[in-house]
Amino acid sequence: MRILFIHQNCPGQYKHLVTHLKADPKNDIVFISKPNGNTVSGIRRIDYKLHREPNPHIHHYLTGTESGVLHGQAVARALIALKEKGWKPDIICAHPGWGEALFVKDVFPDVPLLAFFEFFYHAEGADCGFDPMYPNTMDDYFRLRMKNTVNLLSLDSCDWGMSPTFWQREVHPAVYQPKISVTHDGVDTALLTPKPDIRVTLPNGVTLGRDDEVITYVSRNLEPYRGFHVYMKALEEMCRRRPKAHFLMVGGDDVSYGRRLPDGKTYREELLKEVKIDPDRVHFLGRIPYSSFVKVLQLSSAHVYLTYPFVLSWSMLEAMSAGCLVIGSSTRPVMEAIEDGRNGLLVDFFSATGIADAVDRVLDHPDRMADLRRAARQSIIDRYDLHSICLPAQLGLIETLIAGRKPDLDLAAGKSPALTTS
Repeated sequence: MRILFIHQNCPGQYKHLVTHLKADPKNDIVFISKPNGNTVSGIRRIDYKLHREPNPHIHHYLTGTESGVLHGQAVARALIALKEKGWKPDIICAHPGWGEALFVKDVFPDVPLLAFFEFFYHAEGADCGFDPMYPNTMDDYFRLRMKNTVNLLSLDSCDWGMSPTFWQREVHPAVYQPKISVTHDGVDTALLTPKPDIRVTLPNGVTLGRDDEVITYVSRNLEPYRGFHVYMKALEEMCRRRPKAHFLMVGGDDVSYGRRLPDGKTYREELLKEVKIDPDRVHFLGRIPYSSFVKVLQLSSAHVYLTYPFVLSWSMLEAMSAGCLVIGSSTRPVMEAIEDGRNGLLVDFFSATGIADAVDRVLDHPDRMADLRRAARQSIIDRYDLHSICLPAQLGLIETLIAGRKPDLDLAAGKSPALTTS
């Protein structure tokens, strides 16, 4: 089988799928991406570059659209080169968010295109306008409508789509939802397991074990979209209430989503000016290797995860698989995976006191809510397990499309049998 993947940050959401497919020598895999430091052995990788950047003088509503066209053209040139060499894929899997899939069907009109639909922008009802600290202006309404140009063209041109969660599918226009199956990228529950005897030595020499009070918080970057500004207020209160607790925070100082602060300031440095914390017990670990991230989760006594109504982080599901007691925001993406009092706790996103109260409930509980931890892990095994649920579902979509059939929407919701890659 010849499979072509397109994602500007190879391997992106296709990490597990590519790893599985390349294990079969009968599969011929090509990955088109922008240059980055990620290496994936066993596949042919083609890096592309834009022939120019978007015009800085174009109307700002159209900057994203022009960027999408430039990305689409760059990928199209790579596709044409493949076609001229006689290489034709059986299926193309692409993330269309940056415009890379815009012209795929023009180059390979008879090859099925399976697109990964992560998010569709709304001025109301999702991330934008959710936080009163960052209200929408009318300009935001206009800008966000135009921001979906690339998404709409991709929705229209693909043969089928996939979204990682039901809520993420639901934010897309209703007319396109019947061609989007729900299948998560998958959680490796065999790797992300509880480890009762875990001990971790931090960079400053402090060694912690499961008997210690360890509150964890993880985000790719420490920013408002993941509730960092609210968590910092809760952190001040938790430092006061829990004099023996240690607080481990994983994440960089850049901005992945939303607004940047002026003059290159970071949210961490600005918020540290506003709260009083114990620097000896609050540990900003930055971005750490994945193996270290897993140990942080296994060490956790209580794991706080906050998010706007936006893309659900892998880290929350991974924390549940590792046996964490997740204290999550009662926002739609989180509520799809966590039921309050059954496999975790839910709190108001904006309530710093509510977060601190929930942490107290967990740490003051005789066994730190062991039954909820077990239920959290089991729910990930039942719904998001990489090998028994998600990979079979993704392979099912691929094989169905290659066979020229229309996929079953329920196929990717964990109801498909195990499928081979041949």
